[in-house]
Amino acid sequence: MAEKDPDWQYGYGADGDALVRYERGEREGRPWADQLEVVDPRADLAAQVAYVRAEMAGWVVSGPVGLGEELVRQGSTVLRHGHTMERKLAGAAPDGGWEAWASTPLRAGFRVVPCDRPAGELAPGSLAAFGPGHPDHRPEDAGNAPSAVDRLAELLAGEVIGPLLPSSALVVDDADRVVAGAVLTDWDGLPWIAHVFRDPAHGYPGLGGDLLRRTVADVALAGRSAIGLAVTEGNRARRLYEEMGFTVTRSSLTVIVP
Repeated sequence: MAEKDPDWQYGYGADGDALVRYERGEREGRPWADQLEVVDPRADLAAQVAYVRAEMAGWVVSGPVGLGEELVRQGSTVLRHGHTMERKLAGAAPDGGWEAWASTPLRAGFRVVPCDRPAGELAPGSLAAFGPGHPDHRPEDAGNAPSAVDRLAELLAGEVIGPLLPSSALVVDDADRVVAGAVLTDWDGLPWIAHVFRDPAHGYPGLGGDLLRRTVADVALAGRSAIGLAVTEGNRARRLYEEMGFTVTRSSLTVIVP
C-alpha cells in the first residue's frame, strides 16, 4: 500500500538486531502480525521461520508467500492467500475518459442507488455472492446470516477499513432489493474497494464490472490519484480488475501459527 504508513512493531533476533517488523492487530480472536517484513538481510528463510514459530506461536501472521508456505509445511494453517492491487487514476483515464465509465448503463430493471441502506439489506446478496466454492466463502455463515450482517454493519460504520466514501453505491432490482454493491472506504488516504458483491441469482454476469466502472470513475472525477483493493488467490474477479487497469502491488500468505 503506497499511501499506508503502518505503526511498525519490531521483533528482535538473539543478537539484539531487528529481524522482522509488522503491524500489530487482532484476527480470528488471536494476535495478528500483519504486513510482516524481514528487515535483517542476513536472515535466511530458516531463521525467519524459527523466529515466527518461537515468538508468534498461536498468532495469525500475514507475510511473504515464501515464508507462509514454509510455515504451512511445518504445521501452520492457511487462512488466506491474497494480493493487494492498485490502479492509478491521475493521468490514466480509460478510453473515452472517466465520464464514459461514470455513465456506464445498467440493464433494464436495475438502477444504482447510494450506499445508505442498513447492513441487513446488503447481506442476502453478499452471502449469495460468496457461496460454497468461492475462495472467500465463510462456512460459518451457512444458516447464520446475523454474523454477516454484523460484519457489514461494522464495515459500513467505518469500523474496519476506514470511513465510508460517497462513491460507494448499490444496485437494486425492480423490486427495490439490493442485488449488488461496491463499498468504498478511505484507508489512510487511499480510496479502497473494501467489498464488492453481485447476487448471481439475477442472471446479470457483467453487473459487477458495470458497477465498478461507475464507482472507480466517481473516485477519479473527485480528484483522487489512485484506488486500491484486495483479492484472494483463485478469485476470478482478479481478471476483471486487471482488465480495468489494476496491478498487483503486494502478495501475502496469512496463516495461523500453531
